Amino acid sequence: HRLVEMLSQRISGLALGYEDLNDHEQLRNDPLLGLLSGKRELEEPLAGKSTLNRLELVGRSQRYHKISYSAEAIDRLLVDLFIESHIAPPDQIVLDLDATDIPLYGHQPERFFHGYYDSYCYLPLYIFAGDQLLCARLRPANQDAAKGSVEEVSRIVEQLRQRWPEVKIVLRADSGFCREELMVWCEQNHVDYVLGLARNQRLARIIGREMQQARLQHQTTGKAARIFAEFSYRTHKSWSCSRRVVAKAEYLDKGENPRFIVTSLTAD
Repeated sequence: HRLVEMLSQRISGLALGYEDLNDHEQLRNDPLLGLLSGKRELEEPLAGKSTLNRLELVGRSQRYHKISYSAEAIDRLLVDLFIESHIAPPDQIVLDLDATDIPLYGHQPERFFHGYYDSYCYLPLYIFAGDQLLCARLRPANQDAAKGSVEEVSRIVEQLRQRWPEVKIVLRADSGFCREELMVWCEQNHVDYVLGLARNQRLARIIGREMQQARLQHQTTGKAARIFAEFSYRTHKSWSCSRRVVAKAEYLDKGENPRFIVTSLTAD
């Protein structure tokens, strides 16, 4: 089997949702996959699972192993594609950070139970700019959602500014990423941030007047009521300085629904 055929077979299979090598025991006889893989004679089978396994698996046999990779080059590729998609430099780039679950059903390495997702899963980190993916980092689920985010953001921002030195960059994420390390890095590197801030009793007391106004407005109109406020806030221990917090005192049919963000952006 030619190397280009085996690579095309494996990549096409992944794109079509056949992630397991075992699937190729049947797929190797599929004429459409043979055509996609560039097979010269479609009546001849493609590579089987064992051949593809030897192709991919590192350390078993130098004779068969032909796929190696540069992790750094792969990381740079996603940002390079984003940069190349722009005819002119953008005025502003908003980087969205998120962590989500990949459910696991077997006994994969580094398999852990995650209470929020109520399942055994991995917890990959994703960074998007609009609908374009800039980072996908596979991680086990037994760690903080924000772990490693400073390193990934730093790498992406450096690459973006090499091409666009003047571009404004804003970091956006939910409260799982509201961490001192990430905010300090942004403040030191001229990157703005808008991060969700988990509610607590101190924050609730600060917007007590606004929440009362929202409750009275809801009772009068029967509709959802929202009143916004902003103030300087600092945690007792985890933050090194005071930061601007914007609050939404919201009252719904089900009751109070306060929300908070911390941001380096000014009111202007």
